[in-house]
Amino acid sequence: MSQMPQQAALSNCPSCAEPLESGDRFCGACGYDLSAAAASSPDAPALPLHDGAVPRPSAPPEGGAQGAVWPHASAPDGSGGPARPQRATDVPGTDSGGSALPTHEPPGAGVRLDRPAQPEEYPLQAPDPSQAPDPSQTPGPMQTPGPMQTPGPMQTPGPMQTPGPQRAADGAAGDGAAAVCVACRAGRVDGDGYCENCGHAQPRERDHVERESGPLAAVSDRGLRHHRNEDAFAMGDAPLPDGSPARVAIVCDGVSSATRPDEASLAASRAATDSLLAALPQGTHPRQAMHDAIVAAARAVDALAEEPATAREHSPHQNAPACTLVGAVVTAGLLVVGWVGDSRAYWVPDDRATPAARLTEDDSWAAQMVAAGLMTEAQAYADERAHAITGWLGADAYELEPHTASFKPDRPGVVVVCTDGLWNYAETAEEMAGVLPPDAAARPLHAARVLVGHALDGGGHDNVTVALLPFPAPPQGAGSA
Repeated sequence: MSQMPQQAALSNCPSCAEPLESGDRFCGACGYDLSAAAASSPDAPALPLHDGAVPRPSAPPEGGAQGAVWPHASAPDGSGGPARPQRATDVPGTDSGGSALPTHEPPGAGVRLDRPAQPEEYPLQAPDPSQAPDPSQTPGPMQTPGPMQTPGPMQTPGPMQTPGPQRAADGAAGDGAAAVCVACRAGRVDGDGYCENCGHAQPRERDHVERESGPLAAVSDRGLRHHRNEDAFAMGDAPLPDGSPARVAIVCDGVSSATRPDEASLAASRAATDSLLAALPQGTHPRQAMHDAIVAAARAVDALAEEPATAREHSPHQNAPACTLVGAVVTAGLLVVGWVGDSRAYWVPDDRATPAARLTEDDSWAAQMVAAGLMTEAQAYADERAHAITGWLGADAYELEPHTASFKPDRPGVVVVCTDGLWNYAETAEEMAGVLPPDAAARPLHAARVLVGHALDGGGHDNVTVALLPFPAPPQGAGSA
């Protein structure tokens, strides 16, 4: 049932906030008439709070006028500024018990603005050198041999043996987090990738990867806009039946709209490279070997979609893992390229007076419009649908159509194999040749860094990956200068 509001007894003086005793009619500190405060209407509306701030009450209107605005009282010194509020302790007197009121605030009261500087509350402790790992016992990237790096009985060249195929460390290989933090250069990094000293998150192993294997080199970078690197590459070399070398590089670009694109690109690049390195020493024609390698890569990506039915129930609308692929094989006199999707291969002669050339055709909406004669190349690639791919590796692909082509260049040069994260900033063959350093054949890793840097300087909107293969393939054992 309804109840009438009860008038509450005053416990503090409304004027000076001095504690009151039951039955007091006047405040013993300031003489305020308590009966007037008790008689105020209990039905006065409460003031609303805005943004968590308590509103400042206005002065009472003069003569009963509503909404009157009152100026601040002038200071006693005539400065015109607002007067300092007067406190009960500013006036000599006695309290309700007869004791003298203090005429100044006790030491330490209120907020001090002259607080001495305090030491940092949570200082970072430097790591104990006695507990730091011994660098000589911590395997680094070049100390721990991987499965393809440990020479087997048939890989160690003997007096009558030929070196077997070798797959170089690919664009996703690594030995985990670095031993020392990249930020403070002092703390150790835990298993989750964070510094135990400063808490800084360490770069993931695929954020930036560089590899050099003899005359081959590749660089992959996350770019400036993506939260992870969904590109991958792999490369290696194998002897042909006549003993001459064959160099191989595969570059894959994960399809971001699919699930686990980084896994798709990694699986495809490794499967294609392993297939090529196994087929070429057996005498398989490089073009046929490239076709079979693309099929092997497609199967590897398809296998990623074979997950339990319960997993699909949680994400029924996700596409299967998918990626694009482009690869090249160079020998002493033959150049073979293969691709699915919109990753590309370019030919750049060492003699820059000779025109460069693009060796691949995109599986994309723009390329289809140009091929059908419906748009010029400039019009098609200016359309927002230009980069919609029409071919890819993955269980959701319409139909696998590996593209292969073979060439016999009549002069030395460099094959540039890259994702669209690079060629978006050097689309034509002439533009790519203009960015590639003239000494790319002699310094492939340096040249690959320059190309990736060009894409990052241009905006780095996508992951960037490029591999460089000098043509013709240098003799076995030859490397970059």
